[in-house]
Amino acid sequence: MLRLSAAQARRIALAATGLAAPRPAAAGRRHIVAANARLGMFQIDSVNILARAHLMPPFSRLGAYDMADFEAAAWGQQGGGRKRAMFETWAHEACLVPLAAWPLLQWRMDRQDRSKYSVGLAAQLASDRPEFIASVLEQIRDRGALAAAELTGGGSATGKWWGWSDSKMAAEYLFAIGELCVSHRRGAFERVYDLPERVIPAAIRDLPVPDRAEAQRGLLRIAAAATGVATEIDLRAYWRLKPEAKPRVEELVEAGELIPCEVEGWKPQAFLWHEAKTPRRVEAAALLSPFDPLLFERDRALRTLGFHYRIGLYTPKEQRTDGYYVLPFLHGDRIAARVDLKADRKDRVLHVHAANLEDHAAPDATAHALAAELRALGGWLGMERIAVARRGNLAAALHEACAG
Repeated sequence: MLRLSAAQARRIALAATGLAAPRPAAAGRRHIVAANARLGMFQIDSVNILARAHLMPPFSRLGAYDMADFEAAAWGQQGGGRKRAMFETWAHEACLVPLAAWPLLQWRMDRQDRSKYSVGLAAQLASDRPEFIASVLEQIRDRGALAAAELTGGGSATGKWWGWSDSKMAAEYLFAIGELCVSHRRGAFERVYDLPERVIPAAIRDLPVPDRAEAQRGLLRIAAAATGVATEIDLRAYWRLKPEAKPRVEELVEAGELIPCEVEGWKPQAFLWHEAKTPRRVEAAALLSPFDPLLFERDRALRTLGFHYRIGLYTPKEQRTDGYYVLPFLHGDRIAARVDLKADRKDRVLHVHAANLEDHAAPDATAHALAAELRALGGWLGMERIAVARRGNLAAALHEACAG
């Protein structure tokens, strides 16, 4: 059986996720679309302490880019112009995924429609008030794209589920089962819903829809290419596939697309994607979002990177160790530091509330590389200066490097 060292597996994973490649001189829309296709998804999160979660994975891999290019690729250019290359769906969590994945996800939407298990209270609403669900669909069909607040007949927020009104739950239910899509976002990142035929291009909607087994194999192929080397659980977790998809992994092994292997320090069986690259060196310098595909499965991050991570945002204050919104800093092929960041848009200051060095990393080299990345991040976000607080064992060196 093929055997990989821990360092080889780490470099394979970084190459697969696009972090081993040099950044383009000028990143444009095609680079953003290519990054989304490589990763299979950008996770969406509304938290805007630094930058919204879906904006960060392209920055980590491409450097500064025009956010208008991202908006157009993700949701299309409203009022005409360039067409979307992605759509919103439930993947790992709520994500932007490539349009090409639309046929692969139809079986899951259909199954949600039958079992009514997927959207909690919204499914109960669909059972109790089917006529209201039908009216929401009719309103959007007749009036065009609408936010939940623009729908009639849903009452006010109830507080039962994130304070959602019946209109919001109905729209989310129809979104989960594929009867509605997200047309775009507006205001405070509010979803605007529309019919699939007005969101997804006909050329995509007309593609053959594979059966469940073939669709699961297609999703696992995307996961395997994006992870490089992974366990069976890692591969399924990428798309939140249930244990029923386990046989698909063995089928990909039989087809020669997944290669069973042993990885130094890993207890579970590993599988290498047959097209994975193994670079001899990785010389990355990238700040990673807590929701980056490299990190969103914490067990995999620990196994692959030797990096234990728990986001402070969802951790009780007394249990936080590194701060509130902490980004790991990848330097070379290892996580070298953790920085607690916040963008003050009013005063145009990128705040580093804390900076902590990992045990293996060299302070001076890490501080200078991190300072350069913070300058790039701050410039991209429109910040005019960086303020480094004296908290953490890297803070003093980082303060000096940023000042220099």
